[in-house]
Amino acid sequence: MAEIKSRKKIEKIEQALHNLANHEIKCCLCPRECEVNRQNGEEGFCESSRSASISHATLHFGEEPLLSGHYNYIKNRFKDPTIHHGSGTIFFTGCNLKCVFCQNFQLSWYKEGNTVSSEKLAEKMLLLQEQGALNINLVSPSHMILPILKALKIAYSKGLSLPLVYNSNAYEKVEVLRNLEGIVDIYLPDFKYFSSHASAKYSGASDYFQYASQAIKEMYCQQPVLVLNSKKVAQKGLIIRHLVLPGQTGDSIILLEWISRNLSLSVCLSIMSQYYPCFKAPPEIQRTLTREEYVNVVSKAKELGFENMLIQPEPFARNEHLIPDFKIKDPFRWG
Repeated sequence: MAEIKSRKKIEKIEQALHNLANHEIKCCLCPRECEVNRQNGEEGFCESSRSASISHATLHFGEEPLLSGHYNYIKNRFKDPTIHHGSGTIFFTGCNLKCVFCQNFQLSWYKEGNTVSSEKLAEKMLLLQEQGALNINLVSPSHMILPILKALKIAYSKGLSLPLVYNSNAYEKVEVLRNLEGIVDIYLPDFKYFSSHASAKYSGASDYFQYASQAIKEMYCQQPVLVLNSKKVAQKGLIIRHLVLPGQTGDSIILLEWISRNLSLSVCLSIMSQYYPCFKAPPEIQRTLTREEYVNVVSKAKELGFENMLIQPEPFARNEHLIPDFKIKDPFRWG
């Protein structure tokens, strides 16, 4: 059965690579549409060329419990303290959004990492599987999708069988995502903004909601039902993350209302309180959330009737945050 599944995925990957091949010489993979020639080493907004560049490939215990299997700070009905394997997370460098408050700014802005061949990337996926990873979790894959697909083809041919997580900022093009149907098992988009003013100021993308909303609709069409195994670990589905920003609760509530109207109340939400003013965060968001801000957003989600919510504790104080440091072997120092 696993062999048949892998063969089907390889066929889908070959078709996707064929359909997306032109983007290597005129890249329009994301809404930035830089049209750079990656084959010649040109770099667009994301500062990525033809090959993948990664920082870490590691077992990560800080994701949602139904992905990492860890009983950390999130309180929810999927909690199972007997699972400790972690999410097999691969952190890619560069980014097509580059939020000014990004906690992973070492990767998104400074590209702290190394270029790897498709063969080497496939090896890292297989090693994570050997180490007991619950899934292969691709962090910021949008701008790296071509080398990722090439690596996945190799990995599936050599026995990769874990669920594939597409961990994205949702600033995507629907026509690209359609090529991932049958390849991606779990979509994990971060639905960041409704306001074009906020998305322009914090991410240089006034059209963020226009593209992200349609991208998430496509993800939902492909994987509408959250499927868990006997240990309550996700195998398929859609988990929509939303990071609540200081002073932006109105924007958060509009996004929740949009999801309730356009998708389903059964869609899984991860409402995050962990905002921390990193990197180039401007003065108005140079603070953590207040308890009231986070409670207001969670209360609205409950009022709307969402059935599956992953909720963090009250907002962290500044000195409680563990900001990742991708210059060291264990960037998160937990687990």
